[in-house]
Amino acid sequence: MTEHDSIRAIRWQDHALLLLDQRKLPTEVTYLECHSAPQVADAIRDMVVRGAPAIGITAAYGVVLAAREHIARAAADWRQAIAPDLALLAEARPTAINLAWALARMRRVLEMNVPAPVDTLLQEARQIHADDINANRQMGQLGAALIEPGSAVLTHCNTGSLATGGFGTALGVIRQAWGESRLTGVYADETRPWLQGSRLTAWELLQDGIPVDLIVEGAAAALMQTGRIKWVVVGSDRIAANGDVANKIGTCALAVNARYYGVKFMVVAPASTVDMETASGTDIPIEVRGAEEILTLAGQPIAAAGAGAWNPVFDITPAELVDAIVTERGVVHRPTRAGMQTMMAASKPAQSQ
Repeated sequence: MTEHDSIRAIRWQDHALLLLDQRKLPTEVTYLECHSAPQVADAIRDMVVRGAPAIGITAAYGVVLAAREHIARAAADWRQAIAPDLALLAEARPTAINLAWALARMRRVLEMNVPAPVDTLLQEARQIHADDINANRQMGQLGAALIEPGSAVLTHCNTGSLATGGFGTALGVIRQAWGESRLTGVYADETRPWLQGSRLTAWELLQDGIPVDLIVEGAAAALMQTGRIKWVVVGSDRIAANGDVANKIGTCALAVNARYYGVKFMVVAPASTVDMETASGTDIPIEVRGAEEILTLAGQPIAAAGAGAWNPVFDITPAELVDAIVTERGVVHRPTRAGMQTMMAASKPAQSQ
């Protein structure tokens, strides 16, 4: 099977972190070089890198940069000196639970008092990166198996190699399903206001030889009416213990339309995205970004002068609108709290609850 997987947006090279600047895609392929934790935090906040798994991996490498810098400056007090950088990384994006999860893993290494902390931290960051790719490949297989041959699918935002360590979550399922000749077509929402669908998902799929048709968000219901698509496949930035899903704004509307038109709805995310400490979606903090992202485009005003804007980045899709949650640990059909608990307790993939 052809893997259709050639893109890596996060690279560690020569003691620096290289991030594919996703603000400039698809017209320019440029890597931003980061040498400090504040630079990494800025890159996360400014959308150079985005997608919950990619944010977590990037933050892990940011800890490596912080440790290297502070050990070189003040070897005796470096553990105290690194604390503000860790806080800066943690605050860069509040909704994506992978950020806190990755930083918690790196903090555990910091607490080990190893003789060569920078090398050990880099090893841990690389392991987080590699684990993500392996998890994505497992999710790809599990999710693709749910899609009937001869289906077309709709996806939202970007959930591929650009949003992860590689291969992707929802887009990993689509890659796998395309490679297995299950799909007759792939549709992608433009995903306003940052246009991750048109700028990123379309670019990424075309780079790997997968054809894609773009639609505006408002066309999703009309597309479902035609009967062309059988699944909506999306990612997630945080999944609550009851199966409620926080994802890119517009996801809930897709789920509502999908349920009405009999289209199945699949959420694909690593187990690190599942937050069993958060009871339901109402407890998930929703990031609200600046109005200028809606009122302007590429720096140019597009709205009537004086108009305001409300710009939540995510919405909550209730668990009852989800047909399947796929993680590397297995599949939960029609998610419930009990199903989520059983899946999260599994140490190996391919468990179906």
